[in-house]
Amino acid sequence: MAALQYVDVPGYAALLLRRTFKALTLPEALLDRSRMWLYGKARWQSDSNAWVFPSGAKVVFGYLEADKDVEQYQSAAFNFIGFDELTQFTNYQYRYMFSRARRLEGSNVPIRIRGASNPGSIGHEWVKQRFIIEGKEQGRPFIPAKINDNPHLDRVAYIKTLANLDPLTRKRLLNGDWSARQAGTKFRREWFEIVDSVPVRLRQVRFWDMAATEPKPGKEPDWTAGCRMGISEDNIIYIMDMKRLRGTPQANERLVKQTAELDGRAIPVRMEQEGGSSGVIAIDHYQRRVLFGWDYRGAIARGDKETRANPVSSQAESGNVKLVRGPWINEFLDEVESFPGGVHDDQVDAVSGAFASLYEVKDIDKTVIYDSMQLVPGA
Repeated sequence: MAALQYVDVPGYAALLLRRTFKALTLPEALLDRSRMWLYGKARWQSDSNAWVFPSGAKVVFGYLEADKDVEQYQSAAFNFIGFDELTQFTNYQYRYMFSRARRLEGSNVPIRIRGASNPGSIGHEWVKQRFIIEGKEQGRPFIPAKINDNPHLDRVAYIKTLANLDPLTRKRLLNGDWSARQAGTKFRREWFEIVDSVPVRLRQVRFWDMAATEPKPGKEPDWTAGCRMGISEDNIIYIMDMKRLRGTPQANERLVKQTAELDGRAIPVRMEQEGGSSGVIAIDHYQRRVLFGWDYRGAIARGDKETRANPVSSQAESGNVKLVRGPWINEFLDEVESFPGGVHDDQVDAVSGAFASLYEVKDIDKTVIYDSMQLVPGA
């Protein structure tokens, strides 16, 4: 209805998006609904998937299955852009389309970008951050709609159908609950104390978990995450900062280099080394061309992600892991709380790697052996 609001104005153009074109054509979906409403009132233009109105205005139906699909709209301009099921889109896709929203000088038609969505799916966290957490402060209205707001729906039958779902999905679809999340098995939010400062004497490291960000249909690409961690003399762990980026290899390099310069050369830098020759080549590249002059090494991960996270999980449960206040904390807690079943685990991997790096054994005499996680003199 919002897209149709100005179809009497010559030159008006609206775009309605789903993640895939197939989703547009499902029963009761956007295209199906548009045919019921507009047949005989506008002309369907099949080559552009658009309804053309007597004024010349258009309402176009499109999709963004992969991030690169934004390129098909590079030369276009729309007065209205609507995303159906916004949480199925990536943050990049959504923000890029702002560049396609414009109007001619002197036009009285407003520029509007709207999203409708249930909680959940791959974009849950960024949509929640943008509209639920930051929304009011940034002037982004969030208008909740629950089952009782739809008088035309058979609510009794719908509630009975939703009873077959798992509790998390049921809360999201029935109650529109954006705070509902799948509890992980390794971390709880309340285990982490947030502090404003750290002790003067800390052993520190910056550990990077590098990501390949090639988009895949229906999946949210991983992040490159860099954790700066310090451990005090009384073995209290401080997570001091977390950097995140989803970008090209060149953008990752720039972030790693800039972060190292900001941290200073006194802070060692470690990076997870992937298996095989490609991992060796990547570490060598960073050592000779990106972080030359820093205390930098690759670190080969041992064991699966959950096993690597166990030591930090144990310390966190005991109250020994503290977070230094910063804008990164909310996204970090969202991720660790859902680990290992969440969409992303990049920050958890970076924390696990940092902890392991700070406890790496150096210059140990050959007569020392490992026994029950303690160093015990051998015979």
